[in-house]
Amino acid sequence: MSEFSSKERKILSEHFSNTEENVFAIITPRQVDRGALMSRYSRTDKSMRRIFLDEFLKNKNRGEEFYNRVLLEYGDDSVAELGEAQIAIEGLSNIAVKKIEDRRIGLSYLEKSSRYVAWNKKENGKYRFYRDDEISKSRFADMYEESCNFSFDVYSKNIEPMINYVREKYPIEKYSFKDSTDGKEKLFSKLKNDADIKSANMIYKGSTKAKALDILRGLLPASTLTNVGITGNGRAFEYLLTVLGSSELKEEQDLASKIKKELDTTIKSFVRRADDKYGKAFQKYLKDVKNTSKKITLKEIKPNPKKGTVTKLVDYESENYAIDKIITGIIYEQSPSTSYQDILKCIKKMPKEKKNKIISEFVKIRTNRRHRPSRAFENVYYTFDLCNNFGMFRDFHRHRALTLERQLLTTDHGYSIPNEIKILGIEKEFKECMDKTRETFGVMRKKFPEQAQYVVNFGYNYQYFMKFNLREACHLIELRTVPQGHIDYRRVAQQMFKQINKVHPNLSKIMKYVDMKEYDLERFESEKRTEEKRKNLKK
Repeated sequence: MSEFSSKERKILSEHFSNTEENVFAIITPRQVDRGALMSRYSRTDKSMRRIFLDEFLKNKNRGEEFYNRVLLEYGDDSVAELGEAQIAIEGLSNIAVKKIEDRRIGLSYLEKSSRYVAWNKKENGKYRFYRDDEISKSRFADMYEESCNFSFDVYSKNIEPMINYVREKYPIEKYSFKDSTDGKEKLFSKLKNDADIKSANMIYKGSTKAKALDILRGLLPASTLTNVGITGNGRAFEYLLTVLGSSELKEEQDLASKIKKELDTTIKSFVRRADDKYGKAFQKYLKDVKNTSKKITLKEIKPNPKKGTVTKLVDYESENYAIDKIITGIIYEQSPSTSYQDILKCIKKMPKEKKNKIISEFVKIRTNRRHRPSRAFENVYYTFDLCNNFGMFRDFHRHRALTLERQLLTTDHGYSIPNEIKILGIEKEFKECMDKTRETFGVMRKKFPEQAQYVVNFGYNYQYFMKFNLREACHLIELRTVPQGHIDYRRVAQQMFKQINKVHPNLSKIMKYVDMKEYDLERFESEKRTEEKRKNLKK
């Protein structure tokens, strides 16, 4: 017999996906009510649908009242995770978007690509880059404007020549495409079907344009305006607002206010503390952390910027100890009533050959890249000291399950020049752009160390370190060496694998799907797969 009357079921059907099953979706329109229902649900014997009928239906402010009491009076942070929102931000700099994306937990991002979209459009006759108020009012205003404009000029005027060069170097006739008549791969010249020829051209144009934009992106300054979509819960948004609010950059402070205003239209109760007494105190704490860090200096440590790129494994454990910990983690789950310490003692006494055989068994059962190693492989860590171009850093920065610490963006470490820039004959122009940037940055940095970052090009090398466990190393390195990846980060990921393999030759075998090859058109095979999916959708 149903728990609800026919009248109640009719009401419930507008707020829940079903009225009888023990699994159901909450579809009531207000976010605050969804979250409050979830939280209230954990503190009563009533079913959720009964709570809704008894407590929420007659009181439209029940959700708000609940959060005012629980979140503000009791400070239950986990309750703030029950409200979710999606925010789109358009026209923010590549400095601000990295600050936002530093937040690793509770938020997911989708950012405008620099390989599929040309960033050469103007708005009201001006290139789209961030113009900081403090810079605009300072004696550096003209120099800053000229440097950013010059970077965009060199980038913009070379898009078509670079696309033409790429297509001349990698002609379509060199590549094979699927023939729909027999399903076989054939050279472009052998295709007869008009639809196949059209499809092949689409694949080829997409991959060659991506290659050209990949090569040129190093010219773009960090002030370049981008777009980002953020999906996340109230707790994570609240922390993001606090971090942005404590920033020394006006752009980031303004973004905090704008994001808060829009979140108030959807999940106000979940982010209410971001700008109250609690939020202000937290902002002060973050500023104190930064200022205290600045005061801690060691006379022995002096700036020593190195020109060029660096990928160096600087911290790791012996492979024998690492294997012991991983096997202990593997066995622990299947060993009831046995402590970690006791298992580790036994594993240390195990013959080396037997331990290597256990690792080999786990290597064997991985049959594709998406088969992640078990959590036992999180017991071993690697720290890499890295210095590579800022454009490439933006791709590595997206990985969440790691520790990443980075410095301010500068021109101190030199820049990368793609070979294609030299072959196309624009090396002189490229260097002029970078030299102009370095000059502007050098003049600005003493007065405006944070704002000076805006003028630095993607091609300048950037210093940071990354610490991650073997399970994440497996994911990151395999993902970043796939054929369609940008050549810059593919090479860094390949170097990471070589260095891990050198110190942990047995454990590194778990990374079965690292691609060590190089490709002409990185996006080609990926574009082919995408086109095949498009065709299948139309059937």
